[in-house]
Amino acid sequence: MNALKHLPPLQAPKPARPSPKTRPGRAAIHQPDGTTAPATVTEWSPAVDISEDDQEYLIKAELPEVQKEDVRVTAEVGTLTIMGERRFAPEQPGRKYHLVERAYGRFGRSFALPPDVSPGKVSAEFRDGVLTVHLVKDAKAKPQQIEVAIG
Repeated sequence: MNALKHLPPLQAPKPARPSPKTRPGRAAIHQPDGTTAPATVTEWSPAVDISEDDQEYLIKAELPEVQKEDVRVTAEVGTLTIMGERRFAPEQPGRKYHLVERAYGRFGRSFALPPDVSPGKVSAEFRDGVLTVHLVKDAKAKPQQIEVAIG
């Protein structure tokens, strides 16, 4: 499983906690004292599991409440990148938010492809909030045992 390595983010890391800056038009948090404060939106990173068998490497990324059209998977020589965005639901009339702990916004994860994976043999499917990426191992790159005749 050491063949796939996590690469650093493509962009400078952002704070994991909400910053004091907020995006206009977002929902308000209703405080116990009756005041309101704008909801903040943070960047986040989805959890992934990486496994392999004789045929392929498998990456599963948890993307709850992310729409399929908001996810992009790219495979280039040496790098697999998963990017997307989980959008904060627009404010609904009559709904007050008392606490927002889940992170929203853009995300991106990059992984170094092992030498036995061809970017052209990468496929992905998105179902029930889980992105599954299949990285088929290239038979040409697998080590082969060759019998040498001595004579």
